Amino acid sequence: RAHATRAHLPILMLSAQGEEIDRVLGLELGADDYMGKPFSPRELVARVRALLRRAAAPAATSSAANAVVTQGIALDADGQRARLDGHWLPLTRREFGLLAHLLRHPGRIYSREALLDAVWGMDSDSTERTVDTHIKTLRAKLQQADSAHDYITTHRGMGYALAWPTREG
Repeated sequence: RAHATRAHLPILMLSAQGEEIDRVLGLELGADDYMGKPFSPRELVARVRALLRRAAAPAATSSAANAVVTQGIALDADGQRARLDGHWLPLTRREFGLLAHLLRHPGRIYSREALLDAVWGMDSDSTERTVDTHIKTLRAKLQQADSAHDYITTHRGMGYALAWPTREG
């Protein structure tokens, strides 16, 4: 549950410990359901299906919550795509992840290490220079769609942030 990419996965605990205190403790520790032995395979299958239905329901209804539109950038998390002032950006998965992370936290400065953890995951073997390379290509794609503004700013010795351009209107 601590890792953002796996936090939504349902957890079913199967245990030989079937006392009430064991079930309560398992649920309080984060399990979505708890089954003590002995159990029937049919009940196990039914509980797994119920957990999967509950896990899928929020995803189906959260499509609007996964769309971020601000300052001319539209981010469609479900479709893993982004649009800037009406132009679709041809982003890779990592570029999309970087933009999404920065877009959800505009103005906040992230170190290379923090971006690696957030976008690549803590188990990644990538180096901090990988972030620099992806920021460079993301910056170029954003500039291709809107050459008047630099959306990603570099803060020397600190990291990167998404900066909103001042729009005259």
